[in-house]
Amino acid sequence: MTTIFKEHRHKLKQIFLLAKNDLIKTYKGAFLGPLWSVVKPLTTLFVYWFAFDIGLRGSAPISGYPRFQFMLPAFVAWFFISDAILFGSSSIRSNSQFVNKMSFPVSTIMTFTLLSKMFVHLGLTVLMYIFLICTGYGPMLSNLQFFYYCPLMYLFFLALSWSTAPMSAFSRDFENLVKSITTPLFWFSSIIYNSYDMSPDWLRKLMYFNPVNYFVNGYRKSFLTGEGIFTRDWETIIFFAEFAVIIVIGIFNYKRLRKTLPDVL
Repeated sequence: MTTIFKEHRHKLKQIFLLAKNDLIKTYKGAFLGPLWSVVKPLTTLFVYWFAFDIGLRGSAPISGYPRFQFMLPAFVAWFFISDAILFGSSSIRSNSQFVNKMSFPVSTIMTFTLLSKMFVHLGLTVLMYIFLICTGYGPMLSNLQFFYYCPLMYLFFLALSWSTAPMSAFSRDFENLVKSITTPLFWFSSIIYNSYDMSPDWLRKLMYFNPVNYFVNGYRKSFLTGEGIFTRDWETIIFFAEFAVIIVIGIFNYKRLRKTLPDVL
């Protein structure tokens, strides 16, 4: 952890510039440029809105909320989570030109890659918030919980990328494995249903062990239901225990693989 902190020291301005350039580079040559990063998730949301509000007019509300409004905060969180997992794991291989410069702080690659996705996430969150207010949900005091869940979500998946990015650089099979789990992870997370209402009771409690659920439900609490952060103690305790494990494993893998990355790439 000391090594990672040293690599980030006095590099904040550089990290922001690299995050901006990473976003521009992704959509280089496109007329709309980085705006495509917002168009894609908005298109997905439009399809879900059309399917549930127009196509399936008889679709039942979830926990007393219209289905689309219930899913919207979860989808906004999921768009960042899926990008953080996929782009975070491939970040070192995609930026191999930096790795070959031994003086470059490699751990900042994951930081600016996820930061570029966070820029998009913040834009989507603003659009979501405007929509929810226009449909009668908010503003409310619980909206401030966003400033707890959003940075925590960034830090969690940054720590996860400390493991996945070096391992993906060593093995494309591992990178493909990471890509293959995103679809099952979507369906095992409570994005289109309410995990708090699941039965039997043991299955509902088992869902606490999925960290994606922590953020998906957290965004709903912040923007829709108004529920407090610590109203479900075991969920919070389990999440932070998992977060601590992810940090330890991430530090171990980064330290173990950092020096051999230039030879591999």
